[in-house]
Parts: sequence; structure tokens; C-alpha cells
Amino acid sequence: MGVRVEVVRVFTDSTGRFGNELGLARAAEVDEVDRQALAAKAGYSETVFLEEPVDGVAKVRIFTPAVELPFAGHPSVGTAWWFGQQGTPVQALAVPAGALPVEYADTLTWITARGEWAPDFAFHEVDDAEELASLHPDEFAAGQHYFWTWTDEHRGHLRSRMFAPDMGIAEDEATGAAAVAITARLRRGLSITQGAGSQIFTEWDSDGWVRLGGRVVSDTVVDL
Repeated sequence: MGVRVEVVRVFTDSTGRFGNELGLARAAEVDEVDRQALAAKAGYSETVFLEEPVDGVAKVRIFTPAVELPFAGHPSVGTAWWFGQQGTPVQALAVPAGALPVEYADTLTWITARGEWAPDFAFHEVDDAEELASLHPDEFAAGQHYFWTWTDEHRGHLRSRMFAPDMGIAEDEATGAAAVAITARLRRGLSITQGAGSQIFTEWDSDGWVRLGGRVVSDTVVDL
């Protein structure tokens, strides 16, 4: 297709390791009818198509390899960070689900969303980290399954894994929308370690909004 895609990793640990890859392409360079095909070709959990900010707000469309999503967490945090790195920090992202306020604070980038905007995940609490580690993507032929276990319930720390064959994602390394949804379900802020070691932070507000934050680093650039 001849499209330049910049790749970042979202929800890394404090040393820049792990994180979920995100492809970013400029919407003006890809016709709407070609966006799903490009996302499938890129193969990342999500690829976003972004427009230049207007009055501090940037429009963003989000695609997995199989479907378009009205909202997703790691693409939103990663896109907000990317705009900041370009010297055009934004106040909000406009995704199909609604407007996502953006905040930049030290090493973290934050967006704010609602739990009901997340895809329909099936949540499964397991007994311990060993049971969580024993799961294999091949066990899941359909659906969107989020498995989790407390590692320190008092401090709000948990580990998780997510399998989403319906989205074309065998296993997601870091799932911001699921973090938003489980924060709304548990009604408390969380520190989540997902996949191989990605780190996700949330804060819950009693008005139904959830802040979602994490670290982002640049990764590579590909031409598709």
C-alpha cells in the first residue's frame, strides 16, 4: 500500500521493556475502505488512523486485525503520547465512543474513559499466578477472555492475561480497555501487570469515569 506506519510500545515497565505494539498511520494517507486491510497486514493488536489536531482535539479510528473498535485503551494512550512527542500535545482524543480527555504527567500519559465503552470481555478470576501462567491461547477459539488474579489485593495489584480470537488477537500483551472495564467492575484504582510484564495503571471515579495511564516508548517504523 506504500503507507508509513510508526510503531510504539504502550504500557512498558519503568525501564522501557515489554509493552504492546501499536501502529500509527495518518488518516489522510489511507482511504477508509483500505484501513481494515492495512490493520490486518500490519498485524498489531491495534493500528490507529489519526488526523491532525484541531483546537487540541485529534480524531482517531482504531482497528484490530479483524474489526474496528469504538474505543480501545492502549491505542488511546499510545496515540496521546505520540502527539506529545511530535510537539503537538492534545487535550483530548475523539474516538467513535466519545471524547477522551488526555493528561501528561512525568513519565505517564493518561486518558479518561468509561467502562461501558470497552468491548464485551468475559472476566475470569483465577486462584493464583501459577494457574494464570498455565493458560494457552490455543484453548480459546472464540470470544474475548480476560483472566486475572490478585497479587496484592490490599494495594490493588493484580496480574492478567487476555485472549481475543474474535478480534483476531490470539493473546494481547496489554489491554487498556479491559483495565478500564475491570476497574469499573471492582470500583477501585489498580496497578496491573499483564502478559510478559507490561504495566497498566488505573484510577476509578465514582461518577463512572476511569483514568488509564502508562508509559510509552518509540519502537520502529515500517512501510506497508
